[in-house]
Amino acid sequence: MAEMTEEEADALDELWTKTTPKINVGAGGGFFSEHRAQMVILDEQTARLLNAKAMASHQTPSELVASMVRKELTQAY
Repeated sequence: MAEMTEEEADALDELWTKTTPKINVGAGGGFFSEHRAQMVILDEQTARLLNAKAMASHQTPSELVASMVRKELTQAY
């Protein structure tokens, strides 16, 4: 990645100092609560296996986990 010049850094600082991000207070929360998503922490080996299986099945890791959970739940009952 290229280094910024002093002028570029000053311009970026000026932009972020004067531009306050808009926050939707009435939305009821942040990204995860708005999208009804949950974050799950996995160990490195599990994450690699999940990503590999998801890529092989042309799914996202979330889609793969959802289908695995649905399959497991239907077999249990």
